[in-house]
Amino acid sequence: MKSSAIAIQAVFEGRRTSQVFILCIGIITLLLAACSSPSPDTTVGRVQTGSEPKESRPIGQATIKVDDTVANQPVVNPNQVLPVPAQVIEEAEVLTGIATADASVSSIRMAAPANAGARLARQEMALLSPVQNYGHRDADGIYYPPGPEATRENYLEVVENAVKRVSSDPVSTFSIDVDTAGYANIRRMISREGRLPPHDAVRLEEMINYFDYDYEVPNDVDQPINIFTESMTAPWNPDNQLLMVGMKGFEPETEELPDANLVFLVDVSGSMQSPDKLGLVKRSLQLLVNQMDEDDRIALVVYAGAAGMVLDSTSGAEKTKIINGVDSLHAGGSTNGAAGIQLAYRIAEENIIEGGINRVIIASDGDLNVGMTSIDELKELISKKRENGIALTTLGYGTGNYNYSLMEQLADTGNGNAAYIDTLSEARKVLVEEMQSTLLTIAKDVKIQIEFNPSVVSEYRLIGYENRLLNQEDFRNDKVDAGEVGAGHTVTALYEISLKGSAGSLMPDLRYGNESEQTADFGDELAYVSVRYKLPEASSSTEFGQPVVFQDLDNSDVEATENLRFAAAVAGFGQLLRSGKYTNDWDYAALLTLAREARGTDSHGYRSEMVKLVELAQLL
Repeated sequence: MKSSAIAIQAVFEGRRTSQVFILCIGIITLLLAACSSPSPDTTVGRVQTGSEPKESRPIGQATIKVDDTVANQPVVNPNQVLPVPAQVIEEAEVLTGIATADASVSSIRMAAPANAGARLARQEMALLSPVQNYGHRDADGIYYPPGPEATRENYLEVVENAVKRVSSDPVSTFSIDVDTAGYANIRRMISREGRLPPHDAVRLEEMINYFDYDYEVPNDVDQPINIFTESMTAPWNPDNQLLMVGMKGFEPETEELPDANLVFLVDVSGSMQSPDKLGLVKRSLQLLVNQMDEDDRIALVVYAGAAGMVLDSTSGAEKTKIINGVDSLHAGGSTNGAAGIQLAYRIAEENIIEGGINRVIIASDGDLNVGMTSIDELKELISKKRENGIALTTLGYGTGNYNYSLMEQLADTGNGNAAYIDTLSEARKVLVEEMQSTLLTIAKDVKIQIEFNPSVVSEYRLIGYENRLLNQEDFRNDKVDAGEVGAGHTVTALYEISLKGSAGSLMPDLRYGNESEQTADFGDELAYVSVRYKLPEASSSTEFGQPVVFQDLDNSDVEATENLRFAAAVAGFGQLLRSGKYTNDWDYAALLTLAREARGTDSHGYRSEMVKLVELAQLL
């Protein structure tokens, strides 16, 4: 009652009419809920002070004394944590969400009351306080604070690649990866949420391949990939070398792009009800619609508890009609993604353009909870559909419940790519600047195999690509699925290698040596790189390769290109975010020096943005 009187006093001292209404209704609802509580002694929340509660000092219109027990309601989730700025908050009253100033309190541990009305009233009143705008609410109105304590985001486990001995394991085989979701996602965590990402969210290959590199473009669509190799001293270990294997995809002129048959599949379930989800989806798709012409076709399908078609396949010339369809979308309900995927593929098949771009683009947070929710079931469905020549691109949105694991696996299975869109600028990058590479596949099932020369190289470690590793025998097996390269895509892989006799080797020499080191005829070769791919309409692969000559190895960082030095900086950043198992004493200061010096031509500012991200991560 004392808290209620204080809050009412604050109202009469000058709060706006709308706030008065919300506050009064909330107080009444809370009083009713308290009266119906089965246990008047139950603690709902605790204030973490590290010391005994003290008399508070006023902020705004209210003064509150904080006690350990702040309300008599049943505990629903006592582990839910609401972070608040340490420089602003000393003590906070969970009942009304009004806070006072000092730096000794860093968070409030709280739980929602059993009565739904009281719960919602409490959340509405929290919007009036200085601790507002931290975290988010889900479709049921439940508040989720930011940070790993309350997140329901889902990532595949990453087991970092181990060091391999060349004498016993000379061949490294993996599928390429051109997804960029991993980098955009950790950028969101660091720059917008002020926290470091969990280790499993740090995908080194997606960080490296987020950036474009200045590789020469192939001039023939029938030979759509070029290989580039380069090396330098490893920044974090001067006794080792960093070997770059880069690829560049053929890039046709814009007017040579084939016609497109696109089906937008938009998640309009309750979990998408926020500006950074469905609101951003609408603005993102509008950017892509504006790139289409009259020979392109666009359809709009939605899914929540059930799937439905908002707009049948429509000419790209009817932009107003398409954009109005996108603008009409509203969120609500559960998420039956499988039904939406089935409907989207059916519409794509009915309007297929022979020799054209046929693609389903799914925009979602990936939070499926109704229907076929098993990842394996969804992958099986999509793998059957891709045989009809229809690819799948996934665009991830939102925070708190973002299912990276599902969105990435669906795109990989659907011969597409996965992006994460946290801002309209990122939407522009993916859907406007990189529209060709996002939509047009120029090579599919692309695999890389590198055989190291044991007379020159003693150890190697592939940086990233942990969930893209293949068995050696998979390389020439055309039944084994691999990644796709879009028009103009660059793909970069980095190996840290130890040369024979190098002090950087982590494994001691074998007692009895090796009989396999019979490589006298190839003594000038460091390794041999092989690439295997299928043309978009082909069922069998083409293979080509080239040696990495030992004389090409350059130990001077100054002479290394900006391509390699910046890729090394990105790889180093990702490894530090993963706690730097292999980076020795190398630190953020050294990383920043390398990244700043390697920015080069940065017309869109993406490399400079990465430097700022490193600076923030260093502070965190």
